[in-house]
Amino acid sequence: MAIDGGLLSGLGVVAAVVEAGNFIGAARVLGLTQSGVSRAVARLEQRVGLRLFDRTSRAVTLTDEGRRFYEEVAPLLAGIEDATAAVAGARTVVRGRLRVNVDAAFGHYVLSPHLGTFLARHPELELELVVRDRIGDLVAEGLDVAVRFGDPEPSGLIRLRLAYYRVVTCASPDYVARHGLPQHPSDLLHAAHECIRIREPFTGRFFEWEFQRGEEVLPVDVGGRLVVNDAGSLIGALLGGHGIGQPFEFAVRELLDAGRLVQLLPDWSDEHYPVHVYHRSREHPAAKVRAFLDFLQTLA
Repeated sequence: MAIDGGLLSGLGVVAAVVEAGNFIGAARVLGLTQSGVSRAVARLEQRVGLRLFDRTSRAVTLTDEGRRFYEEVAPLLAGIEDATAAVAGARTVVRGRLRVNVDAAFGHYVLSPHLGTFLARHPELELELVVRDRIGDLVAEGLDVAVRFGDPEPSGLIRLRLAYYRVVTCASPDYVARHGLPQHPSDLLHAAHECIRIREPFTGRFFEWEFQRGEEVLPVDVGGRLVVNDAGSLIGALLGGHGIGQPFEFAVRELLDAGRLVQLLPDWSDEHYPVHVYHRSREHPAAKVRAFLDFLQTLA
């Protein structure tokens, strides 16, 4: 079977442009000139009869047709890399560049502390962690994996539920000394209490406060003068004694153990929030993606 080397080369250039986000970065990775990358893309566009990229002076992005085209060929390119490694006697070698889109709280408190272990296990792998508020378009942005909290987002991506993480209600000892301990979730509606709310960056809605005791679920429409949109700001405000918040337990476990924060309403702390992993390969994800998915399972 004859293989068109020019076609494969062009596909590789397109993949490099998608991952780098521009022609300059792709040229650096491939060891070509920027004009050489541009010509290679133009030849492939002429070959397939599609305009693959929208080009401006500031950015290069996939067109709708280009995104669909790349979505089809990216797994094939990854399969060629894996097959080449296998023939070379390196079936277990994970190599190349892995780009992961991750929720800030999960990335900071769960994933990042363990990445040294993962990279030490795969010395030929380069990992780029991209902190984002939402999944976005993995294909168009050259991302391999996304990790997100909450209910599954509608998409054509492959989705795996990784784990459930507990939500805790807490405040600083200073806040408790000034305002007292709430005895029931409904006590948070009292004007004496300040609740720190989190606004979901993509929808603009506030995350709802729920309290769960066994099968009983009690939503509470709390109020407060401070609104944040990330876990770091929430925890900083809690430590400063401003009010009551609902962070993930993994983000404040050490602070609770050290007494810098106090858990409130522990009998109503059965609420857990799901985290999902998304990837774009429909059938056979690349070895680097499989390795990362296996690694995530060890953190659950």
